[in-house]
Amino acid sequence: MNIQHQALAQGGWQKLSLAEQLGNIGSEISRALKWRDRDENLYQSAIRRAFELIDLTLGDSRLRGRLKEISRLREFLADAILGGKEYGSKLEDIDRYLFQFALAARKAH
Repeated sequence: MNIQHQALAQGGWQKLSLAEQLGNIGSEISRALKWRDRDENLYQSAIRRAFELIDLTLGDSRLRGRLKEISRLREFLADAILGGKEYGSKLEDIDRYLFQFALAARKAH
């Protein structure tokens, strides 16, 4: 797989707080929503980047106690892009959830 976030994959991601990480994942979900019905390639790229960032978060050793929650986010994202058949997940709901972390990260700075 081609890594889109090279600098983040090389340790930059672990320098961000959990709120910043989840806020950045949310940015990719927002991009996916923007392109979902307009450009399939841009939509798929945003989804791939979101999964990549979730996987980087799962690999962050500081977050050992949060892995279940982050794994569920990955599972709900997969469900949403496959039509929400298992859990009724929707990209819009995931976007709203992650937006709160972006706001919290912004307040912290």
